[in-house]
Amino acid sequence: MDNKECKELMDIIGSIKTCDGEAKQKALKYADSLVKPPRSMGKLEDIAASLSGITGCVKNTVSSKRVLVFCADNGVTDEGVASAPVSVTMMQAINMTKGITGMAALAKHFGADVTVVDVGIKAEYEGLVKKCDLAHADEGIVYRNIRKGTGNIAKEPAMTEAECIRAMLVGAECAMNIAGGSEFGDTILQGEDAHFKGKIDLVGIGEMGIGNTTTSTAVLCALTGVDPDSITGRGAGITDESFDKKKAVIKKALGLHGLGEVGCDSKQLDSSPEDRLGSIAGIVSKVGGLDIAAMCGAFIGAAAAGRAAVIDGYISAVAALLSVKLCPKVSGYLLPSHVSKEPGYLLAIKELGLNPYLDLNMGLGEGSGCVVAFSVIEAACAMMNNMATFEEGKIDDSYLEGIR
Repeated sequence: MDNKECKELMDIIGSIKTCDGEAKQKALKYADSLVKPPRSMGKLEDIAASLSGITGCVKNTVSSKRVLVFCADNGVTDEGVASAPVSVTMMQAINMTKGITGMAALAKHFGADVTVVDVGIKAEYEGLVKKCDLAHADEGIVYRNIRKGTGNIAKEPAMTEAECIRAMLVGAECAMNIAGGSEFGDTILQGEDAHFKGKIDLVGIGEMGIGNTTTSTAVLCALTGVDPDSITGRGAGITDESFDKKKAVIKKALGLHGLGEVGCDSKQLDSSPEDRLGSIAGIVSKVGGLDIAAMCGAFIGAAAAGRAAVIDGYISAVAALLSVKLCPKVSGYLLPSHVSKEPGYLLAIKELGLNPYLDLNMGLGEGSGCVVAFSVIEAACAMMNNMATFEEGKIDDSYLEGIR
């Protein structure tokens, strides 16, 4: 691995602050003082507390909301594990910039920005859409292509460890430097209200890459030691024959790379941060994807920048789990949007210890669940900012003393 890039990533990881547990408790206590039965706003109260943990402020306002979509192709599609051709990755990346994919249409409706990042698209699209740098992300596709698709994990490593680290850095850079950012702990008001009202940036982490449910399942199996048969799903839809082949390919890849019965809840992830990075990069470089690596980096970058990182579906949840394995502090910055249809999602979200906000039977990916969740997160802010307390509403709340 490139020592310079490793150090750069380790510096970012080292800058992540522990979320403010005291602020979370203050937020929950304040929510209990609002004119309503205790805990009657359910998960909205949990969301409000999570935001307070990030900003250190009891009340928060969403200052920006953006979905980062990392696009890359996966060589394992050569094994016939996906129904769609590889060219769909490139075409959908372009369509996202036009606002006409599922996620992009929702983003347009809910007023969220979208940044599409090419970290490993195989097909060439010169002349079809503008290739941009991050500063001009809204003008086309951010071109940070590391290689034109990964290797076929059933026959060779997906990428080198250096390429994996580079993809993580790209993801971190995107999450840290997107437009509309506020500084960690930045507040709207000064003086006595400085720690009461804050602002928060929402960053949804999505993907586009044919074959990436296969690579995500391989990574999750390597992390947990779970048998692929129990968590492999049908992705975007495949025949029974292809489904059986998909499970066999994942098993073959895990065996080929010596990851069949590893399970990274063991000693190597209890060691130094450098050793953890080596273990994670080893897994992702062997059986993962450039999209997964970049998403992992994006969760880390969002946490380093003091931003709330919204998990989308299965692939996003696996990437989030990787980021937490690298740096447990990241977990405090994660907001789980919705339950994915993929069976492996339930394992990933359980490993993260999170409870998704929505169950809409969605399985699109792209960051689509993030966009819907943005509105729920804003609702949590509205609850905290606009509801009256019992005192303000001139209601005696003594009747609640026995049930609070």
